Amino acid sequence: MPADSPTTLVAVVAFNGISPFHLSVPCIVFGDAMGGSSPFEVVVCAAEPAPLTTTAGFSLGNLAALSVLKKAGAIVVPSWRDTNERPPERLLKALCDAHARGARIVGLCFGAHVLAEAGLLDGRRATTHWEYADSMAARFPAVDIDANVLYVEDDGILTSAGTAAGIDACLHLVRERLGAQVANRLARRLVVPPHREGGQAQFIEQPLPSTVGGTRLARLIDSVRMHLHQPHNLDSLASEARMSRRSFTRHFKALTGTTVQSWLLSERLALSQRLLEQTDQSVEQVAEMAGFGSAVSLRHHFRRELGVSPSTWRRSFAFSEARSPSA
Repeated sequence: MPADSPTTLVAVVAFNGISPFHLSVPCIVFGDAMGGSSPFEVVVCAAEPAPLTTTAGFSLGNLAALSVLKKAGAIVVPSWRDTNERPPERLLKALCDAHARGARIVGLCFGAHVLAEAGLLDGRRATTHWEYADSMAARFPAVDIDANVLYVEDDGILTSAGTAAGIDACLHLVRERLGAQVANRLARRLVVPPHREGGQAQFIEQPLPSTVGGTRLARLIDSVRMHLHQPHNLDSLASEARMSRRSFTRHFKALTGTTVQSWLLSERLALSQRLLEQTDQSVEQVAEMAGFGSAVSLRHHFRRELGVSPSTWRRSFAFSEARSPSA
């Protein structure tokens, strides 16, 4: 980051009953973890009269006034205490005013509900914690709720799923502002993946099969992961699991939350990403090792699912010791 690059003021909104973890996520990503040369200036402001209470029992004082939102280049609402409670009108108005002048607005987890109350999500895609996605969709029908993603950005407004997905969303902003190399380095410092694959479906509670077939299926899935280079399809996997197609499909979806085809594609893409990031194998070799069969097929699925080519992904995310963070 050039020394003369402008500093972005990131305002984090605190409120009574806030979780210290939720509050800490944007403060750490944009502040502490970036180090002394951070191009972000993080300020925590109070949406309500201070001192504020926290879920951990201690109080927060010496916070900035809500008027700081008028100067912020990015505003993060890290959560909200009750999805059925309308936030203070002065906060909602401040968020709308900030968005109108071009500030980036971020709602992490239940913070998405605050943005919805402000009307900022009307006509836009958004997400929130999967347990509250249906109720949010019912309460705000003008919002296109996508409960299958970890985070989503629409017209300068970013929303994320549950607690840990807030880190993913904040890293996304760092990646946009400073590039993939800086975001990767920051992710390693935080000891988190630079870019997590999949969506909330992998975390949604699913009733796992309690039969012997369920155990056999879990072992089969582990085996397929180890042999993704081999051809697999619904018929071959159902045969290996000693189930009918219909029974296997039902048990597989109960265990994974998705279809065989979608799961195989997701696993093969994830393996391809790891190979591109961590090895010097050619795109053709990666395609073969991940079970895509050809570089053409790999490139097709990469562009369709991730929006970039395998080569671009490698340039953006390949690990280099020279770029690893110092201890």
